[in-house]
Parts: sequence; structure tokens; C-alpha cells
Amino acid sequence: MSDDLIYMSATELLALYKSKELSPVEATQAVLDRVHDKNEAINAFNVIDDEAALRDARASEARWTRGEPMGRLDGVPTSIKDLVITKGWPTLRGSLTTDPDGPWEEDAPCVERLREHGAVLFGKTTTPELGWKGITDCAVTGITRNPWNLDKTPGGSSGGASAALAAGMGPLAIGSDGGGSIRIPCGFTGVFGIKANYGRVPVYPESAMGNVSHVGPMSRTVADSALMLTVISEPDDRDWTALPYQNIDYTQGLGGGVEGMKIAYSRDLGYARVDSEVIAAVDKAAKVFIELGAEVVECDPGFDNPKPIFRTHWWAGAAGALAGLPDDKKALLETELQEIVAEGQDLPIVDYMQAQTARSQLCRQMRAFHQTYDLLLTPALAVPAFDVGLLQPPGWPADNTYWTDWTPFSFPFNLTQQPACSIPCGFTSDGLPVGLQIVAANFREDLVLRGAQAYETARPITERPAL
Repeated sequence: MSDDLIYMSATELLALYKSKELSPVEATQAVLDRVHDKNEAINAFNVIDDEAALRDARASEARWTRGEPMGRLDGVPTSIKDLVITKGWPTLRGSLTTDPDGPWEEDAPCVERLREHGAVLFGKTTTPELGWKGITDCAVTGITRNPWNLDKTPGGSSGGASAALAAGMGPLAIGSDGGGSIRIPCGFTGVFGIKANYGRVPVYPESAMGNVSHVGPMSRTVADSALMLTVISEPDDRDWTALPYQNIDYTQGLGGGVEGMKIAYSRDLGYARVDSEVIAAVDKAAKVFIELGAEVVECDPGFDNPKPIFRTHWWAGAAGALAGLPDDKKALLETELQEIVAEGQDLPIVDYMQAQTARSQLCRQMRAFHQTYDLLLTPALAVPAFDVGLLQPPGWPADNTYWTDWTPFSFPFNLTQQPACSIPCGFTSDGLPVGLQIVAANFREDLVLRGAQAYETARPITERPAL
């Protein structure tokens, strides 16, 4: 099969469907062939449904033939992370505690929107158990690997989605991000993903992590994620915390550029330990924004490491979701997750309330920061992808921080609920991708996407894994 077809963006596929130069059946079959060829080595999928995908692709082909496409993604092959409920497919969440018999009778809001816009859903991507860590392995599905180097992790918890995208196994993927779980794997695998502002994409069922957790689009191009975000941000009454629907088309204004913007650049947020090759790549990326006409100022946003605030929220959420499991079920959880649940159970309520107060201060501080700066640039991650089978990169503390030390740039912006993305910005000397994080003020996904599109246009990354 042609690599050109496998690596086509959703936007390119839709243009070819419209001109009748390509059929959704041909595109879907090419993706399925690719999945069956590469998934054994990468292990990005735990559900692959050829029959349903080809049925939906044929229906899409008929609509395009009549000149009556359904919605904005008609015929585009799309995968769903296995934390997101999907009618007819098991949602095991990477956990032995999930009953595989279901029933599986309901779609999450984002899945419903994708179906309504004609997307061809073809499979579910792997996740660590209940999305708890920044790598992707679990007892249910085994180890998921990075297409750039099969000995390395693709990150997590949307690691199956990012690995699939990088390997040409579909142009669009649904991910979720409760502390970096879209941006971490995008950074490790050289693809794009955005965590929109909390509440922008309706979520149901509510995440155990509550209002630090977001569902969002992942893709190989900024334009594809903008298109996908436009679709999945449509309203759904099941999410009582969702923002009022604004009917925003995120594909509009993408080409507005960054000229005249005032942009802050922070290598380490003032406290993080960061790999030197990561800093070198992100330094170069920051200079591109100067070339594009922005004023770039090197400065930190000025907050202390919010890891204790985040841990309190996240650990309490884990305890709230899992402490009530019967003992025999709880014993099936990964050991480290059991420890998190136990710690969460022991948290005094006063500590949780104090963490809420500290979080509020952090949010106010970032809102004030963005009165001056349109965007904040940081590394997406402190390290390049490391070996599979490890919870931490070598040389990092082997304690109960688990992943928050080597992902210092992502979780602060789950606490503040701001829109943030990871976009590939280069490679290490070992050929591993490096990601740039772009953050905007609350509710300004348009600025994140504009900044990312400007960078992608100026410095497109055309390298692909040698699979």
C-alpha cells in the first residue's frame, strides 16, 4: 500500500472524497491493512473491528457518491481510546477489574458526535490501567511500544492512540488527559494533540479525576485536530460541567499567525529538571516564533511546583473511584495503583480543602499572567521516551512520585484547566521526537491552535518511523 495514503491527513482525505479521486472504502481498507501489518509489533489496539469499519465506509462512500456527505468527518477512519465508552465494543480500561461482558450499550459524547459526523470508527487503542500512569502497559493488553524505537515507551495514558498515529494506523484518534495523557504520548511519538479547556468537550461518564480530566483530539496535523475539536465540542446534556456551547469552528482563523503576539518561553517553569537535548530542541522552536513576528520573552510564570496540589486532587480521585471495590477486585489492581488508592483514602479532608485553596491561587496567577502574554511555550516533557517496562526514566527518583517528576510541564495546566497542546519540534541524537507545549489563557483554544499552526507551517516535520 502507498505510504502517501497511509499518512494522509483527514483534511486531505475529505478533499479527495469530494473530488471522487478516493473512496472512504479504499482509505479505510488501507488503514485496516496497516493495522493488521504493524499492530503485532506496536500493540496500539486492543479492539479492531474490520466488519463495522467497512460497513460504515461503504455507507459513507454511497453518501459521497450522491454528493450528500454526513457532517464534517464523513468517511475518515478514527480510533477511540479504551477509557472512552463505545457502543458495541468493550471498554476494559486496561483493568482486570472490568467485566468484559459489559453490557456495552452507550456511546460517550465524543463518540456520538463522531458518528453523527460520519467518522468511520475502526478500533480502540490501548491504555494503562484506568489511565493512571504516563506509560502504556497493563495486565489486560501488555506493553505498547513507540514506533520510533520499539524498545521505548510511547508514553501514556493515550499511548496506543499516539503510537497508532505515528505508525500510520489512522489519521484521527480520541485521547484523554488527566495530567498530561494526551500531551505526554504526543511528545514521545512526534504527533499533535490538544487538551482543550476543561468543559469544552463534554464528558460522560465523569472521570474519577473530576475537573482535572479532559477528552480531546489527537492527529498528525494541527488542522485535523482543529476539525476534530469542532465536532467533539458539540453539546451533550449528560455532562453537567460542560461549558455553554458556543458553536466555534476551530478550523477558522488557523492561518492567522503569531505576528504581534507577546509570548513567554520557560525552559523549566523555574523548578523542573530537564534533559539537555530536550532544552536544545525547544530553544530552537522558541526562536521560530521570533522569526514569525512574535515578541518572545524568556520568563517563568512564577508559581512553585504544584505537584503536591495535583497529587492531592489525583490521589483523592483515585480513592473515590476505587476504594469501594470489593477486596478481591481491589487486589487485581496494579500494586502502585493500590498504593495510590490507599494514600488517597488516608488524606485528611483539611488537606484536600487546602489543596483546593492552593489550586485557586494557581488559577488566578495564570489568569493574571495571560493578561500580559498571549501564549506560554515550554517543553512538553522533561525527557525523551525511555525504555518500556519502566515507570520512571533511569536516574529519576524511584519513589511514589511515579510520573509527576518527569512530566512537570503538563499537570499544572490540568489544575488550571487551560487549553494546551504538544506539537513535535525536533529529535534527539537517538532519533526520538521532542515536543513543544503551547499554553493559552482559559477558553482560548483558538490561540493555541493558531500558534501551533504557525509553527507547523514554518517547521513541518516530515520524518516518519522506519517500520
